[in-house]
Amino acid sequence: MTKGLLMPDEKANFFPPLAEAGDKLVRVLASGPGSGFDIYKAYVLAIRQASKSIHITCAYFVPDAQILQALQDAARRGVDVQIILPGVTDSSLVLHAAQSYYSEMMASGIKVHQLQIAVLHAKTAVIDGVWATVGSTNIDTRSFLHNYEINVVVLGQEFAAALESAFI
Repeated sequence: MTKGLLMPDEKANFFPPLAEAGDKLVRVLASGPGSGFDIYKAYVLAIRQASKSIHITCAYFVPDAQILQALQDAARRGVDVQIILPGVTDSSLVLHAAQSYYSEMMASGIKVHQLQIAVLHAKTAVIDGVWATVGSTNIDTRSFLHNYEINVVVLGQEFAAALESAFI
């Protein structure tokens, strides 16, 4: 046997049982080309179910028709929809693409804010003060369909409040 390598006939415990820790429900979602689009689906479902608030911070925001419609529908049903986007960017093409949605979004009641003091790189969302996500995914087709991305979704008021405090 080669030192340090396990042979196929050796039994190894690669995935030992883990003890429960904490009181939050946490799910790690990953996506990549040809994957099941779990991050995209999580965003769409959470936005559609929102009843009080949707607060999003996003570096590159070029929503597809389904996400844009879900955000507009939420705002029209009285949900407080606020999005912080970059005012300073490392990609003027993406900045201008995002800005092309501003009039339509604001007409539906979505509040759009631009961070002017630095390049914004955050990608977070808090919905109804209990559903929260943070990760590498931007709200754009490239992130959802073509990039390898990872987000964590946490259900819990404490985590959502901590993430929300950075939003304000």
